[in-house]
Amino acid sequence: MSDKPDFKLLFCLFIVAVVWGTTYLGIRVAVETMQPWYITSTRQGLAALIVLAILLYKKQLAWIGWENFKLQFIPAILMIVLANGFTTIAEQSVPSGLTSILSALSPLVVFLGGTMIGQQKLTLKGFLGVIVGFLGVVFIFKDGLGDILDPNYKTGILFLSIAILAWSVGTIYTKMHTHKSNNIALNLFYQFSIAAIIQFVLALILNPDVDFKAWSARSIFATLYLSVFGSVIAFFAYHYALKRVTATQITVLNYINTIIAVFLGWLLLDEKITFDFVIATGLIILGVFITNYKRK
Repeated sequence: MSDKPDFKLLFCLFIVAVVWGTTYLGIRVAVETMQPWYITSTRQGLAALIVLAILLYKKQLAWIGWENFKLQFIPAILMIVLANGFTTIAEQSVPSGLTSILSALSPLVVFLGGTMIGQQKLTLKGFLGVIVGFLGVVFIFKDGLGDILDPNYKTGILFLSIAILAWSVGTIYTKMHTHKSNNIALNLFYQFSIAAIIQFVLALILNPDVDFKAWSARSIFATLYLSVFGSVIAFFAYHYALKRVTATQITVLNYINTIIAVFLGWLLLDEKITFDFVIATGLIILGVFITNYKRK
């Protein structure tokens, strides 16, 4: 980051950290009565319509060309169809807390992947920051780490592992090509549209006899929240920030997501916040600071 504070960038980073920290709860509520692929296709379809309305209002809707279309197709598959879709499937069986800790592996994967392809330098500071932040996440859930071996979570963890890998690869790929297009809204419109179509086809194939009347208002509202905030607002902020910071720097916000997820558990589900959580929060904040700190 530059020496002069970029408040727009800081605001976008704040949005990513907070909003995506709430999506674990949102997905968990949505899957109570809705099928995963219907959740994701509805989420991305509504997001595409919202972005379309914005583009039409600004008179910016246009064909991006086949070359740019291919650039948007890959992250749409990796980050939305696979990462978002499989995370939603996983939360049918895997507790949101365990989902959070496993998802916190993505900054480490992005850091290692980015250094392997030369996207960023392998530095002790960067590696230490990622590890310290991840240890903070582990500390929060240290009493429940044995759940990873629970046979009941086997399939969910497999889906979640694929989601983490897909998100990490998608982040690295997007960072590599982010300089080739400046219209974030237009790119997101194509990404959301591609993902929504594919996910809706999967929904029809895998759940052809769905009972729409069984969907609760609570689950539908959660899906609407995921669409407006989790997709449109957070993805825009994510892509804006990714143009200005390294892939590792933005993915370490996953650690903040975990803090938000635990806080919401305390606020809405009466879960206790222990002294361990306070220590873990300190480690996470330290990890984020180490990764992003630069001397002036």
